Amino acid sequence: MTGETLASAFEEQRGRLVAVAHRMLGSRADAEDAVQEAWLRLARQDADTIDNLSGWLTTVVGRVCIDVLRSRKARPEDSFDDEPPELLVFEDSPEEDAVLAESVGLALLVVLDTLGPAERLAFVLHDLFAVPFAEVGEILGKSADAAKMLASRARRKVQGRRPADEPQQRAVVEAFLAAAREGDFDGLLRVLDPDVKWRSETAHGVVVRLGSAEVATRVQRGARAVATLRPALVNGKPGVVTWNKHGKLAGVMACTIADGRIVAIDSVSDPRRLAAMGVTSPEAPSSK
Repeated sequence: MTGETLASAFEEQRGRLVAVAHRMLGSRADAEDAVQEAWLRLARQDADTIDNLSGWLTTVVGRVCIDVLRSRKARPEDSFDDEPPELLVFEDSPEEDAVLAESVGLALLVVLDTLGPAERLAFVLHDLFAVPFAEVGEILGKSADAAKMLASRARRKVQGRRPADEPQQRAVVEAFLAAAREGDFDGLLRVLDPDVKWRSETAHGVVVRLGSAEVATRVQRGARAVATLRPALVNGKPGVVTWNKHGKLAGVMACTIADGRIVAIDSVSDPRRLAAMGVTSPEAPSSK
């Protein structure tokens, strides 16, 4: 295999590898570094001895991620970065509830703190990317049965971290949506914490708004510009997705709720990031 052919074959795998590493590490920068390390190792390898390039690369990226996670456990102060959180969106419907318990969103948010590196890798590779337990076991240096047990244990921990007050949180977001649709300023104030912080990623950079009055004013104004506002499950929690009058995704919001009020909002309106989320248009846009 020529160098050009090898590079082309690697590029075909890059997107999937970054997705795996991102969900393992929770950081886009760390994920890119892990995939770059895989490329460097591949460049030093005799490619003609690799029967399954996809599997080989998954193994390398998985082991690099394991090393990173173990390093984080040893130096927890280095476990975080300043990049914006990825917002992962699911339709907010009862049919999705079972999926949510094992969803990417919850995994991304809580697994780092609740799972050991081996548990996390088994959970992410098998539950999120459908990698067979035999292959997961090879990456971990364990049997397929041992990998299955690790994934099962991880799944129970993830499910156990699901908020007990989720119905109440969903009701708060529903009230927020109703007030936004109706342009009800007082209604928005009732569901926003007085010290609410809204961090918004726009095409021009990050904008931070503080306080319920400022946030309510911006929500009221912004709601007039969209055709559809719908509840969604964003990073495993109740959130909001909006579309414009042309049926194009306009924004995604993740809400943090405490004591019956929204205390923080993380949102994205940057078209480039929205395009990468893969959120489908609503079947029948409704009026706000």
